[in-house]
Amino acid sequence: MPDPTLKKRLTDGEFILAPGIYDMISALIADQMGFKALYVTGYGTVASTLGIPDAGIATYRDMVERIAQMVKLTRTPIIADADTGYGGLLNVRHTVRGYEDAGVSAIQLEDQEFPKKCGHTPNRRVVPIADMVKKIEVAADSRRSDDFLIIARTDARTSLGLDEAIRRAKAYAAAGADVLFVESPESTEEVKAIAEAIDRPLLANMVNGGRTPLLPASDLQALGYRIAIYPALGFLAHGRAVRHAYQDLLDNGITTDAVPLYPFKDFNSLLGFEDVWAFEKKFAETED
Repeated sequence: MPDPTLKKRLTDGEFILAPGIYDMISALIADQMGFKALYVTGYGTVASTLGIPDAGIATYRDMVERIAQMVKLTRTPIIADADTGYGGLLNVRHTVRGYEDAGVSAIQLEDQEFPKKCGHTPNRRVVPIADMVKKIEVAADSRRSDDFLIIARTDARTSLGLDEAIRRAKAYAAAGADVLFVESPESTEEVKAIAEAIDRPLLANMVNGGRTPLLPASDLQALGYRIAIYPALGFLAHGRAVRHAYQDLLDNGITTDAVPLYPFKDFNSLLGFEDVWAFEKKFAETED
C-alpha cells in the first residue's frame, strides 16, 4: 500500500525535495539521508539494469519488480516513473494497480507517443490531448487508495510550445491528476509562467545538463512548486566516480588516496551484514 505521508505533506503545504534513485545501492543511501521522498528515475533504472537508452524499450515488468524491491527495503515515500503506462488504457489500469500494490506513493504518467523518450532528449512526440485525458481518468478510477497520487506529465513544450503544454496540464488536472509536471521548460521565465498559470500542485524536474535551468529548491518553492526531483544526480555522480576510480587503478596498478571510497565497513552496514552475522552467531553450527 502507498505511504500516506507523501499526500499529507503536500496537503500540509510542505515542499518535497526528491533525489533520483536507480538501483538498490542508491535507494539505500538516499533512504538514510532524511529526504521527504525518493524518485525512481526511468532513465537511471533502465541504464543501470539493462544498459540501454530510456527510449521505450523497458517493459512494465522490467520496472515494477525493481521498484517493488526499492519500496520493500526503504522507509521513505517513493515516487515512480511509469512512462506512458506501458500501453493502452487496460495497460494503464494494470500499471496503476501494480505500482500501488508494490507500495509506491505516487505514479508518474506522461503523454508521449510510444516509444517514449527521455524528456530532455530531442524528437519527442505527444499523443492527442483527449487520449491522455482518458489515461488519467482510467488511472484515477483504477487506484484503490486515495493516498496513491497520480502525477500527470506533459512533454508538449518541446514540440508544441509552452501554451499548449499549460493547456494540457490543466486538462489533466480536470481529469483527476493530483500533481502536474510540465516537462522541459527552457528558461527561468517559463518555469515561472507555468507556476503562475496552474493552480494545482506542481513538480519541477531539475536535470543536470538538461534543457531546464537548475534552480534552488528555495526558488522553486517561492514560485509555487511543491515537488522538485533531481533524477540524474545520482547516476551522473556514480558514473564519474566509478570512471575516476577505474582510471586510477589502470594508471597506477593499485588504488591510491586520490580516489575517495565509501568505507568497506560502512558499506557492509548499509547492506545489513550485521543482521547476517548476528543470525549466524545465534543459529549457525559451531565446530567442536
